[in-house]
Amino acid sequence: MQFIDGGVTAPKGFLANGVLAGIKAGRTKEDTALFVSEKPCAAAGVFTKNLAQAEPVKLDRLRLSRRRAQAVIVNTGYANAGTGEQGACNAVRTARAAALGLSQADDAPWGKIDEDDVLVCSTGIIGQQVPVEKIEAHMDELVKGLSKEGHEKARVAIMTTDTKYKECALQTQIGGKTVTLGTMAKGSGMIHINLGTMLGFITTDCAISGEMLEAALKESIQGTYNCVSVDGDTSTNDTLILMANGLAGNKEITEKNEDYKLFLEALDALNRQMARKIAGDGEGASHLLECTVKGAKSVESARKLAKSVISSSLVKAAFFGKDANWGRILCALGYSGEIFTPEKTSLYFMTAAFAEEAGCPLCAAKKAAACDKEPEGFIKVCDHGVPVAFDEEKAVIIMSEHEVKILVELEDGDAVGTAWGCDLTYEYVKINGDYRT
Repeated sequence: MQFIDGGVTAPKGFLANGVLAGIKAGRTKEDTALFVSEKPCAAAGVFTKNLAQAEPVKLDRLRLSRRRAQAVIVNTGYANAGTGEQGACNAVRTARAAALGLSQADDAPWGKIDEDDVLVCSTGIIGQQVPVEKIEAHMDELVKGLSKEGHEKARVAIMTTDTKYKECALQTQIGGKTVTLGTMAKGSGMIHINLGTMLGFITTDCAISGEMLEAALKESIQGTYNCVSVDGDTSTNDTLILMANGLAGNKEITEKNEDYKLFLEALDALNRQMARKIAGDGEGASHLLECTVKGAKSVESARKLAKSVISSSLVKAAFFGKDANWGRILCALGYSGEIFTPEKTSLYFMTAAFAEEAGCPLCAAKKAAACDKEPEGFIKVCDHGVPVAFDEEKAVIIMSEHEVKILVELEDGDAVGTAWGCDLTYEYVKINGDYRT
């Protein structure tokens, strides 16, 4: 398995494009994206747990009940949430416009597109109607520009407050065939661990049934997208869609066999990379925080404890201020709802470089323990629930890195779990104080 350049068009048979339709006044970069498969796909999706759901979420839930899709159209600017019957009609109208535009394209490899095979996503301000007529007016341009290189415009078109685009792709071997997975996502604010609030799209040329695709997606998000938090807010529009067109030519995966495990491993790697990208680009963030909990009773418990740490506003604020206030971490562990032994809990901070050189945070801790002197890039701040003397200046140096890793060492079991977040800065308030106006 290896990462390669590209995004949603990296797998065989997928094309994409993005255009500026002028949906929201003042935007100067692309605001509408479209991607399509040359043949119908097995498809699956997971969505927001917010009860106030956007109209595209409702539509996509219904259409994906068939575990089938072929194209996705995305607009930024307006979320099409809190928009009532007109909003529901606008979501359907957007899908219909895309299906018609794609079906009328000359010599298109996909042929006629069924309207029900088009999914719709929106993101932006809640409570305002999407000007669908602007999307319709640019549909010819959107369709004619579809290409393998079009992922570069599509990845920009889905961004809102993101400071950088988020995409990646990888290849692996399944059933003797090269299988490719590609993805793009947007997400910077209103992000919490009920899904990892964002719009995310994953494409693959793997041959896999809709049932197995859905199973893999739901399993993969538990340790990836569901372990991300920026600000504790869960959006009305959370959507993660996975589409597989089978063009890699491997034997179709229809059960949880070795090929399924290989696919899930690749999907996990892809989603983990994107979870990190989203956490690292949190609104106003200056630090990517990764918390690993080892020695928990179960993987689920370890993840929940780690999520509690990276979700804590006080922990986030401490890292922004480069204050090694480890008591806030212990506190966050304590109110997580998980049972652990505070008197047997030790805490460490380390740089990403030190952890990666050792192999992982757990290996880094073993490496540091074997040293006569605590190495650079690593510091122990709490030992079995009580303070230890540590170098405050060294702690500031470590906490000044863009990526800081927190290791929580328990003695309650053997399980390990990781979650990702970011610090809380003044800039977050500036961005969200006048987001609508």
